[in-house]
Amino acid sequence: MHKVTASAEERMKKTVSSLKEAYAALRTGRASASLFDKIRVDYYGEKTPLNQVANISSPEARLIVIQPWDKALIGEIEKAIRSTELSLNPSNDGKVIRISIPPLTEERRKELVKLAKNQAEQSRVAVRNIRRDGNEELKKFLKDGELTEDEESKASDELQKVTDSYITKINQVLEEKEAEIMEV
Repeated sequence: MHKVTASAEERMKKTVSSLKEAYAALRTGRASASLFDKIRVDYYGEKTPLNQVANISSPEARLIVIQPWDKALIGEIEKAIRSTELSLNPSNDGKVIRISIPPLTEERRKELVKLAKNQAEQSRVAVRNIRRDGNEELKKFLKDGELTEDEESKASDELQKVTDSYITKINQVLEEKEAEIMEV
């Protein structure tokens, strides 16, 4: 594999990984601790990830239980959850925070699928841009005499195959997320 292709593939891998991270924050009808991955809590003046100050579990399909290691943080955690766009309503008993995940409406499911499709399209565009950059780099190597036309053509074909495989991966990730969102 040519170094340009290897470098492009590494960047494409990061693009797919970043799409999966974005999808983890998309709320579905099922309770998932990953919904809270991006939430930061004010902990002694520092914005700290929620999962570093509390235990997050999902004992039932539609329930999340957050147990802070420091009970004084309950108010801060509740405030942080309420300030997100997840539209969740936490309640606490002084020891733990319980969050009931309401089922999604059909309209909200469709909005989420549309959002997921937009994110997937942005990822496909990013992968194609990486391919374009790789092809430009290969043409530069050809012009500078570092590659023959055959080598450049072979490397370009290789880059196209890698691009196609990552576009397919993005489509698979999207299909899985769509199925998860539409699941009742």
